[in-house]
Amino acid sequence: MTDYILGIDTSAYTTSIALADFNSKEIILDKRTVLNVPAGQKGLRQQDAVFQHMRNFCKLYDELEADLKNVKIVSVSSRPRNVEGSYMPVFTVGQNYGKTIAKTLNCKYVEYSHQENHIAASLLDEYKEINDNILAIHMSGGTTEFLSVKKAQKGYDAVIAGGSMDITFGQLIDRVGTLMEFPFPCGMHMEKYLENNLNIENIKSPAISGESYINLSGMENHYNNLYLSDKYNKESIINSLFKYVADCILHIIKNIKSKYHFDIVILAGGVASNGIIRNSILERLDNEFKIILPQKENSSDNAVGVSFLPIIDRWYDEIKTN
Repeated sequence: MTDYILGIDTSAYTTSIALADFNSKEIILDKRTVLNVPAGQKGLRQQDAVFQHMRNFCKLYDELEADLKNVKIVSVSSRPRNVEGSYMPVFTVGQNYGKTIAKTLNCKYVEYSHQENHIAASLLDEYKEINDNILAIHMSGGTTEFLSVKKAQKGYDAVIAGGSMDITFGQLIDRVGTLMEFPFPCGMHMEKYLENNLNIENIKSPAISGESYINLSGMENHYNNLYLSDKYNKESIINSLFKYVADCILHIIKNIKSKYHFDIVILAGGVASNGIIRNSILERLDNEFKIILPQKENSSDNAVGVSFLPIIDRWYDEIKTN
């Protein structure tokens, strides 16, 4: 018997659809389209992103080859965070399409947060072993949050333990990358640039402003000025920027670990797909915590996690009942 969960996520820069098999617990389909940001721009207005999501979603849905009569649950990222009042217009696209599809297919409809989606996408292979004592670091273009996480009856409960107070890690990288004329979002293009340019000079890391909550906007000016000064080549500045982000992550962990008990650290969100940042964290924390790094493609925005969350919830309900 085949029972599918259709996952939908319409985030700030990616339209995503995924299908999970409720019984085999496998992801059988994963489709995504990155929104188009005009050259030179540092992002999209919400109304422009909503329009692109509407167009992209119809194309992705048309490409579904599975028998949709087997869809038993439509699972949607309906808001950024799992807190009251959390809202972004882009998520209403997936929410409205999801409700319509569920009504048409006469199946169950369920909502989670985009943040829970990222957590679940990190735990596809380990959800049965990991329920509490989690620090989930959600790093993207719109978010830099360090979350004390535990499994709830539905999805995951999270308390913000630290993060950035102004711009995010993703914004910092994108703003410096845009000045360097990389396509937006810039992080993956900047990392790829380093693969072919190995003449990297060491640049002293700047001081970190703050403890569990840090400020990053001054670093935008710092790295922009480094680039405009012509004192260092592009690859050295990019490498320094990525290492600085890793230093910030380690700095915040150091400042919150006495207050929040965790022995597992998850790196999630688009910035967490960066190989330099991932390797720096592994090298310096692997002996202290269990580090969970999702596959790179599941670090970036996706619908894989939200398609899998009903499976995790069913398993958790079963063990709580027993």
